[in-house]
Amino acid sequence: MAGRAQIPTSNSALIAMIADEDTVTGFLLAGVGNVDLRRKTNYLIVDSKTTVKAIEDAFKEFTSKEDIAIVLISQYVANMIRFLVDRYNKPVPAILEIPSKDHPYDPTHDSVLSRVRYLFSAESVASGRR
Repeated sequence: MAGRAQIPTSNSALIAMIADEDTVTGFLLAGVGNVDLRRKTNYLIVDSKTTVKAIEDAFKEFTSKEDIAIVLISQYVANMIRFLVDRYNKPVPAILEIPSKDHPYDPTHDSVLSRVRYLFSAESVASGRR
């Protein structure tokens, strides 16, 4: 195995999570979790006591960190801060809305899916197809 190239850890990217305890626990068991030197985690567990301000702050922190490539957010949590999610337009980190155990996925509220629909409808109008 001496010839195998090592993946540099300084260039690796993380996945951040903003979701309920069960969803975050599942991803942590899969190896997504990280704690940096300042004891900051790459996830926020949202429960009934979590304030919208705390969710907003976590979203802003995760989307501004350079070592995060994807932010997974439960759709019902994203609905609490929909104005921030819809306003976010950078390609990295990518924002992906996921379902949770207690709240099923609703494609009408997904910001990524609505952008894709808009692009395809604008493209089909521009090309004369429908």
